[in-house]
Amino acid sequence: MKNQNNDTFSLAHTTWKCQYHIVFTPKYHRKIIFGALRTEIGKILRELCDRKGVEIIEAHTCIDHVHMLVSIPPNEKVSSFMGYLKGKSTMIIFERYAKLKYKYGNRHFWSRGYYVSTVGGNKQAVQKYIQNQEKEDMISAQVGMVEYYDPFKEWLESYVKEQRK
Repeated sequence: MKNQNNDTFSLAHTTWKCQYHIVFTPKYHRKIIFGALRTEIGKILRELCDRKGVEIIEAHTCIDHVHMLVSIPPNEKVSSFMGYLKGKSTMIIFERYAKLKYKYGNRHFWSRGYYVSTVGGNKQAVQKYIQNQEKEDMISAQVGMVEYYDPFKEWLESYVKEQRK
């Protein structure tokens, strides 16, 4: 049960407030694939968090990475949760978008590792940071970097156009 006043959860003998800022990226920071599928990837991540009982406080799928502010129950290790989230989402993505299997050999969609930090009393600051992250990325020089030719670019663009119809 969630206490609305202070973001704590409680059960019969436990009260907790375990909030984490997590950042992870697709393999090789591929922007075009992630950009075209970011809405679907967001839906998949939300579904998987619901299955584990993890509350998403704030989240944003940027061009080449994901920011999440989540509340993870104390009986769930962050490393186990991230293994589940990245592993299951990879399987779902490759199941729904079979052509991506050829682009990402050996069924690897996400990069190895992730960034995680505890939020503590800085929840509002982290939420604001996540909300403004895409704007910050557009300003930075990294977004303007040229990517190598992507043979699936035309397929993804046509897929996005079909979905908008």
